[in-house]
Formats: sequence, structure tokens, C-alpha cells
Amino acid sequence: MLQRPRRNRKSPAIRNLVREVSLSAKDLIYPLFVHEGAKNVAIASMPSCTRWSIEGLVKEAGEAHALGVPAVVIFPAVPEEKKNSTGDESYNPDGLIPRALKALKAAHPTLCLITDVALDPYNSDGHDGIVQVRPDGELEILNDETVEVLCKQAVSHAVAGADIISPSDMMDGRVGALRAALDTAGFTDVSILSYTAKYASAYYGPFRGALDSSPKAGDKKTYQMDYANVREAIREVILDEDEGADMVMVKPAGAYLDIIVKLRENTTLPIAAYQVSGEYLMIKSAADAGWLDEKAVVLESLTAIKRAGADLILSYFAKQVAQWERDDC
Repeated sequence: MLQRPRRNRKSPAIRNLVREVSLSAKDLIYPLFVHEGAKNVAIASMPSCTRWSIEGLVKEAGEAHALGVPAVVIFPAVPEEKKNSTGDESYNPDGLIPRALKALKAAHPTLCLITDVALDPYNSDGHDGIVQVRPDGELEILNDETVEVLCKQAVSHAVAGADIISPSDMMDGRVGALRAALDTAGFTDVSILSYTAKYASAYYGPFRGALDSSPKAGDKKTYQMDYANVREAIREVILDEDEGADMVMVKPAGAYLDIIVKLRENTTLPIAAYQVSGEYLMIKSAADAGWLDEKAVVLESLTAIKRAGADLILSYFAKQVAQWERDDC
């Protein structure tokens, strides 16, 4: 036989030489949870993940950064007494996220700080937008009124030191409004990483447990995307690019590799993909039970996401991957 493809697989050295996709810590964004308490608290729904105090957050982010992780994205666990129907706490200049940003920026000036922009952690209804009950009793998520609050939230994060703001709410027109608000406030260098194709997914359950942010009534299907749709994702990426997004995101990642491929074919912007809490928990639970090799499955799953076309990957395994990379050097 003239053609023997196995010649390119015969040793680790040759396999590495011809490898088409490489994964490293520099591709990863580390999602971290912060709360108001002075103590770090283990998250029951996400083993090995923690609700950090601000002090603990600074330490954990610093350790990950020292291992080569370039960026973190921060999610707040907000006390119920600070939540209301319009999410006013989301733009409090002395709120949890601004204080966390200032502490992180002071301790780790080269770490890229990304913040989530949405109302669900602050909304007493548990939705990403302001809720109105229609005369027929159905819930309506108010789009334009929500976007006004998101703009205040984004500017407050920029003032506190955010490098990138990441709207996850899926309200129409929010990218353009956020870009205008940031520019008007003088933050033309603050980037927007838009949750462009965020699907109404059952994979988010453990995350909502981590933040106690589940909707009190109804669901998120009127603003998050139908998981059966592909063309809709292309429409969203075209809109976000036109409105000024600097990067776009697909969420979840593992079950939506085809969506990553489609977005890669339809935009020149960097693409992020979020390996979400449900994906994390499935791998972690199976590995803890001894049914899977955790390192092997984590690296395979993340490489698959990058192979599909993602430039950046949000993963709760980010610090662990960075440590494995360091250990293998």
C-alpha cells in the first residue's frame, strides 16, 4: 500500500507534529463565583467549585493566572434582601461585583477581568430581565426596559475595572445599546463578549443552584434560543457583529458543536464557547465514580470544542487544565 495513514500516528512525537488542533491554558476563561460572606462555601450542585469570598476570589484567580490562565469571568451570589423586581443592585457602584473587580485589578493587574451582564442574580423574579404579568396571567420579560438597566450595570463594571463585559441576557438590541453606553461614558476600550447563541438548555441546572438564581415562575424560553434552531444563531451573530460586539459566544458548548461551526463560517469575530455547569457535573460525577478518566475526558471534550471553531473556552476545569499542562512540561 502506498497510503498508510498510520505512519502519521506511530509515535507521540509524530502525532504531536501533525496534530491539527492544540489546546492550552491560554485558550481558557475560568468562571468563578463570589458572594458577600467572609468564608468560602462549597457548592453542593457543582463538586470542587466554590462560592468565594472576595479575599478567596482574589487568591483563587491569582493561582489560576500564575498557572497561565489569562482571564476569569465573575458571577455574583446576591443575598435575597438585595434583590428586587428591577434588579437595581446590579448597578450599585459599591456592590459585590465592583468591589470584587477593584480587589482583583489591584492584586492581579495583568489578569483579564470579564463580568456577566444580566439581571437574574439581582432580580427577585429570577429572570434575566424585568418581569411584567400580562392581563392573561402570563409573564412577559420587558426587553427595552431591561436593556436600560443593563447599560447602567455595564458602565458600573467598567468604572470598577472590567476589561470585558459579557451580556448573557439575550435581550434584543442590547449589544448596540451597551456599546453606546460604554462609549458615552468614556469606556471605548472595554470590550463586549456577547452571549450570541445562548440556548434555553437543561444543562444550566447546577449553575442556578450555585447562585440561587432559578426563575420563581415561568421559564426563559421567550428570550433564550430554541435548541432545535441553527439559522437563528446565524441571524443573531450577524446582528451582534453589526451592533458592535467584539467577540461572540455559543452556550452550551459540548452539545452545540454544530452551532460553533456555523458561527465560525459566518463571522470573523473571535468565538467563545461555554462548557456549562451540566457538562462539568456529568464529567465530574462520572470521574468521581471511577467510570471515566477525568483528565482524558476533560482534555478530549475541550479539544473538541476548539476543533469545532472556538477560539476561547469558558470552563470550570480551566485551572485544572493549566495545572496538568504545567505538570506535563
